[in-house]
Amino acid sequence: MLEKIEFMDRKERIISLLTKEFQPSFMELRDDSAKHAGHSGASPGGETHYELVIISEKFKEMTKIRRHQAIYGILDGEFKNGLHALSIKAMEPGE
Repeated sequence: MLEKIEFMDRKERIISLLTKEFQPSFMELRDDSAKHAGHSGASPGGETHYELVIISEKFKEMTKIRRHQAIYGILDGEFKNGLHALSIKAMEPGE
């Protein structure tokens, strides 16, 4: 049986994966692929370059580097399948 996540576009999958793992109080994910047209890793269909802002209690006690590593780990499958770049601003509430 195929999981529902396989039928989502990349943005929906990223949001779903990050929501499941971090239960953010705020998350904004913007597809910036058009800004990178013609650059390495860019695809005519987009969905290759994103900008993420995420706020989660789960980031307490984590350094900035560890937050980024955790996000990259969750999205490893996306990076292996066409996601080229992700700009991250990960914060705990109150930051």
